[in-house]
Amino acid sequence: MEQFDVIIIGAGAAGLFCAAQAGQRGRRVLLLDNGKKPGRKILMSGGGRCNFTNLYTEPAAYLSHNPHFCKSALARYTQWDFIDLVNRHGIAWHEKTLGQLFCDDSAQQIVDLLLAECDKGNVTLRLRSEVLSVARDESGYTLQLNGSTVQAEKLVIASGGLSMPGLGATPFGYKIAEQFGLSVFPTRAALVPFTLHKPLLEQLQTLSGVALETTIDAQDGTRFKEAMLFTHRGLSGPAVLQISSYWLPGEFVTIDLSPATPLEAFLTAQREAHPESQPEEQPGEKSCRSVWWKYCRR
Repeated sequence: MEQFDVIIIGAGAAGLFCAAQAGQRGRRVLLLDNGKKPGRKILMSGGGRCNFTNLYTEPAAYLSHNPHFCKSALARYTQWDFIDLVNRHGIAWHEKTLGQLFCDDSAQQIVDLLLAECDKGNVTLRLRSEVLSVARDESGYTLQLNGSTVQAEKLVIASGGLSMPGLGATPFGYKIAEQFGLSVFPTRAALVPFTLHKPLLEQLQTLSGVALETTIDAQDGTRFKEAMLFTHRGLSGPAVLQISSYWLPGEFVTIDLSPATPLEAFLTAQREAHPESQPEEQPGEKSCRSVWWKYCRR
């Protein structure tokens, strides 16, 4: 049986970073993942460029049943600490809207950064490793894997949630928590697009691919002012993804598609600009305002 100081389950962003920190502090670390490669969600994030942090990260931006956890975590390691790490690895980045920071090149650079930090700590990384069982006694934790048994004094679960089953997401973490008597709150979708149903979906499908600046409000008064995207299935974009975390089934969300201009003034300007046109005859290019005009007149 192999012995380690720390075993970490999940080689995503959290697991890789945790392993690097523990290894660089002199711990013998084993990092396990059931996938073929580490950091799979990182590679997808930010359209392949990885939105790796935000200049305005603060506890108030997080939803948690224990808000003090975010305060403690962000006090110990800030966005500026990670930006410094990115700079030390020579990764070029740029700021987009609302303080969002993206790699100039590729999300793979962030994965490579985390793997390099793990190498500094002599972390043992094992992929395609399925954890079949976890047991605990006075000496620590014993894990049965597909083909071996490993043991460690400390165990970290960084397997993520249920958000992307296609990338191997499972309820493993919740089951381990319940096994050891920890309370698990009911799960629900967050940071997700809205799927619309007929007949509204059919009416809006012609707008698929159109993005525009909006303000969007949840029923509890939470508001975001960001871009919204019409898709072939409904609504997406940063504004919708953000508000979805504050929406509950059966509640309303209110979307202002022209927050910078009062609706009446905008429609008046469109009528004056195109006095002979009917809504269906507006220019075919996917201009947010021309599409909004077409939609409002229907």
